[in-house]
Amino acid sequence: MMSSKVLKLIIAITASFIDFWKHVVGKFKKIAVLDSDYVNTGCKKIIPKSVNYHFTRRCNYECGFCFHTAKTSYMLNLVDAKMGLKMLKDAGMEKINFSGGEPFLPERGRHLGEMAKFCKAELKLPSVTIVSNGSLIKESWFQKYGEYVDILAISCDSFYEDTNKAIGRGQGDKNHVEQLMKVKNWCEKYDVLFKINTVVNTYNHDEDMSEKILTLNPIRWKVFQCLLLEGENVGPEALRNAESFYISEEIFNTFLERHKNVKCLVPESNTKMQNSYLILDEYMRFLDCTSGLKLPSKSILDIGVSNALQFSGFDEAMFKKRGGVYKWSKEANKLKW
Repeated sequence: MMSSKVLKLIIAITASFIDFWKHVVGKFKKIAVLDSDYVNTGCKKIIPKSVNYHFTRRCNYECGFCFHTAKTSYMLNLVDAKMGLKMLKDAGMEKINFSGGEPFLPERGRHLGEMAKFCKAELKLPSVTIVSNGSLIKESWFQKYGEYVDILAISCDSFYEDTNKAIGRGQGDKNHVEQLMKVKNWCEKYDVLFKINTVVNTYNHDEDMSEKILTLNPIRWKVFQCLLLEGENVGPEALRNAESFYISEEIFNTFLERHKNVKCLVPESNTKMQNSYLILDEYMRFLDCTSGLKLPSKSILDIGVSNALQFSGFDEAMFKKRGGVYKWSKEANKLKW
């Protein structure tokens, strides 16, 4: 016979479990009503086809130009994060990009891996991508989660280690370029498309990266002009001062001209970049960068996706113009490394 203590414990656990799911279901119903109210207002509906979720601001690097700095240590738990991701999928999201901070830092990549698995295996998203500095990635992560990732982008601003250290892209004695090569090889081994992101700034604008990029042969080489955002990397409230990293559009275009033979190069000046991304922060708030700083909406978990999108500052025309929609899945590329 079951003791009364054990029985009471089982009843208490069951009651807690029921209360939890009542909370989850209730929140979904509330958000569904909010989104319905939004549709009835007649506002133009924005489809969040591609979303960049910066789920953590914490990072192990200290890049001087970083425009999404560690202003908080907050991170949603997996239950709430998955709820938000499901809402985004229901609103029309086809591609999710996980970024930071450094996305492999929380729980040594497990939090990231579980979200990627959820998006690919359960939500069946066409594209799951990640942007990382690469320093914390282990082969064991690929073994467990690689099948759920379409594209992994590694940030690399120079192939000279001294330049990377001057920029702040480094930690201790770790060699950023050597780690980049390891991650590239793991991408080949585990069938993940490999991409490189580069921010052109005062420390690397004279560098010719053509030979190295052609050798690495990424699916895309995204080249950004250093961007200044009030409160993030410039101004009295900022954790960084990126003014010394900033380059003019003329210098940026000179860098592009030097690399015109690299067919995978995708350039993004400040004009193209600033308002053409749907950026979701650690609270799942859309960030409006149109005024030169990041103004957050309320969380999609509180007001629904459609309502929050009205405060995103999203420039859909520029998103399309810069090539925001491309072959962003392994299936679409039909590429076996």
